[in-house]
Amino acid sequence: MELTEQARAAADRAARASYGKLVALLAAPDGDLARAEDALAGAFEEALRRWPVTGVPANPEGWLLTVARNRRRDGWKSAAARTAAPLDEAGAAVDPFADHDPYGIGDKRLELLFVCAHPAIDESARTPLMLQTVLGFEAAEIARAYAVPAATMAQRLVRAKRRIKQARIPFAVPDRRVMPERLPPVLEAVYGCAAIAWRGDIGEAQYLAVTLAALLGDEAEAWGLAALTTFVLARHRSSFVPLDQQDPSDWDAALVDEGEAYLRRARPAGPPGRFQLEAAVQAVHCDRRRTGATDWPALHTLYAALLAVAPSLGARVAAATVTGRIAGPEAGLAALPSGAELFQPYWAARADLLARVGRDASAAYRKAAELTDDPEVAAYLRGRAGGEPTA
Repeated sequence: MELTEQARAAADRAARASYGKLVALLAAPDGDLARAEDALAGAFEEALRRWPVTGVPANPEGWLLTVARNRRRDGWKSAAARTAAPLDEAGAAVDPFADHDPYGIGDKRLELLFVCAHPAIDESARTPLMLQTVLGFEAAEIARAYAVPAATMAQRLVRAKRRIKQARIPFAVPDRRVMPERLPPVLEAVYGCAAIAWRGDIGEAQYLAVTLAALLGDEAEAWGLAALTTFVLARHRSSFVPLDQQDPSDWDAALVDEGEAYLRRARPAGPPGRFQLEAAVQAVHCDRRRTGATDWPALHTLYAALLAVAPSLGARVAAATVTGRIAGPEAGLAALPSGAELFQPYWAARADLLARVGRDASAAYRKAAELTDDPEVAAYLRGRAGGEPTA
């Protein structure tokens, strides 16, 4: 592999593994998330200029943090100074994450997640802000998950970052006594991470969910999310195959068992919450490994309970597909929610139900392909549409 390719690969790995942690470290002194992100973006640009010439440093994250911090210093007034001044190689050799315990409350990603859940930040922006700032997703990816226009989501995120800066919201984990009130959007962010990255690095979402559950100890919804992400990780594949066409013998049996253990820990004092119910749905799907068949009536019951607790767009679409399996595809089509034209799973579900009833599903398959950013998923959907190009 030539130096340019090595540099790009190293920068990509650093962005995927450490973006959120680096932003947290850069923003901690003054709470200016936008400035921290700008500095880090500049550091990545400089890396792609320098590394093909000098080689990838032994500690890419330390290098990036040093350059980004240099860009934030008051003395670096001009673009010429930023590109001409020598890099402090001693600082770049320091591991920026060596001073905190990943098993403790000091995990920088979890700290910043709880910061972004501060009551002073608009409720509608808290989880999207976590997904972008801490977990490294683009505004367009988040907008697709929320089924809103990308411009709307970008504006929402800009306003949230401005609010953090103006209000001087501190970068610190809240007191344990107020963590419960901030927990719901944090759980939503980890769930969103798993939903957006379901074909990518879902292991990060699973790690955060399990770490958070262990931190909180007896929070049933946190253990439900840990179970949910573990079940999804157990079925993770390098190539796309629809769930109902997957061979259960290919699933990770140890992770399925681990997910079941987490679900047993998710014992609520009252009625089960959203993530416990979603984990139970995944447990039913994973039980096909044992029984050889999907228990559709059990899924119908679980989705009825889920819609009573959290009638999200995704849950309503999934419930409609289950209805289509039990009561027939026409009933499933009738159960699909309205106003979901920007939601990719809606079009995928609609296409499948149309095909099952014998109606022309090609337009719906093409629309589903158009709305996904996964090339393999798009290729599969276009194939189901008859190989016609995406409009």
